[in-house]
Amino acid sequence: MTSKVGILAYGSLIDDPGPEIEGVVARVIKDGVTTPFKVEFARTSATRAGAPTLVPVDTGGANVAAQILVLREDVDESAARDMLWRRETGRTGVAPVNPTSVGPNRVIVERLQDFHGVPVVLYTRIGANIVPLTARRLAELAIASAKSASLPEGRDGISYLANALRNGIQTPLAAEFEQEVKRQTRATSLAAALRIVRSHCEG
Repeated sequence: MTSKVGILAYGSLIDDPGPEIEGVVARVIKDGVTTPFKVEFARTSATRAGAPTLVPVDTGGANVAAQILVLREDVDESAARDMLWRRETGRTGVAPVNPTSVGPNRVIVERLQDFHGVPVVLYTRIGANIVPLTARRLAELAIASAKSASLPEGRDGISYLANALRNGIQTPLAAEFEQEVKRQTRATSLAAALRIVRSHCEG
């Protein structure tokens, strides 16, 4: 039997699919994979203290580098859909609810057919909510999230941006977003920017 279901990872799912999904990944397809839709850092995430995150957009954005997490052959589409919904909503143990229309707080699991040789590939679509969508605003949100004392390490917006860039993700706003973070923190790198923000909070 061959694997029939995959999950498209183009943001934090690449590095952190979560224990439930990670436990059923059979292989990862990386070469030549890009999102068949355009994405941008266009949504603030409540679970990341308002940090900007990548979501599909109807205007602007770009098709970006992605990966397909191909699941074990014993994982069917329904189970994979539930796992992905729980991962994206952070609601472990909750029965999934899949709305039919995109909204500011709705996580919709959608499917691609016969994508890179995988019969069904699932991905999430969440509404954009950052207005105005500018690099300056993205940097302000990323820096503010890094100041949150209750946020686990690595879940702030500066770390999210750094990880996206490391994974080869480039959107129309990505480079300017990075420069704005460094400008606003007077840092020479994103790693330095994060250290500066944290040191100010601790001080």
